[in-house]
Amino acid sequence: MSKGFVLSIDDDDALQVVLSAYFESEGYLYDSTRDGSELAEKLNTMQPDIILLDLVLSDVDGTSLIPIIRQHTQAPIIIVSGKNDTTEKIICLEMGADDYLTKPFELRELKARIKAAMRRTGEGEFVASDPSETESENENITFGEFTLDRDQYQVFKDDGESLDVTIGEFQLLEALVTAPNRALSREQLFELTRDGEYDSYDRAIDIQIGRIRKKLGEDGLSIIKTMRGIGYMYCPPD
Repeated sequence: MSKGFVLSIDDDDALQVVLSAYFESEGYLYDSTRDGSELAEKLNTMQPDIILLDLVLSDVDGTSLIPIIRQHTQAPIIIVSGKNDTTEKIICLEMGADDYLTKPFELRELKARIKAAMRRTGEGEFVASDPSETESENENITFGEFTLDRDQYQVFKDDGESLDVTIGEFQLLEALVTAPNRALSREQLFELTRDGEYDSYDRAIDIQIGRIRKKLGEDGLSIIKTMRGIGYMYCPPD
């Protein structure tokens, strides 16, 4: 049984050969494209569990592909790039990427990040095996005019309109909504939604909170309150 389907978008042929050999030997399905021209076609014919995206491609800036990917799938996007600029990382996260790994990197670290992302989304080999636990975890949560759909990893309004949240945004909102009126620190939210060591200078949580509030609309600030010096708290709507 495959551990998951990895799609890589990178014009480094040598790296593609290495990644293909490594992930196939680790039990993953693997496919790749060198540029953005055939990406939409690939996403129309396949359902990747994880997407690796380079930012410097031969025909297009990789950041411009993030919205295209999100039109087709909510699979986690891991940016794999030689760019180590903090602003670039923030832009990618704001546009919908779930993680960012700087080249050069260890293959084991990339695999660990892929496993963490897939574990958060319940894809591949990391799906819970206990039926009762799965049923409980997949129970939808309604708050105000919104519903957290745990089967689709999506948030819907009462009229059925999707908020088009990313996997990372869904996980963060889920962590808050399941702890109503309880202040959660940035470190706690980081541990609940990501694997790895928390860095107090990491702005990823703040960036995603801002995106979530914007998607929730005019009630976003009242639903998710900033707790100064602590983090954030979900306040159930009246």
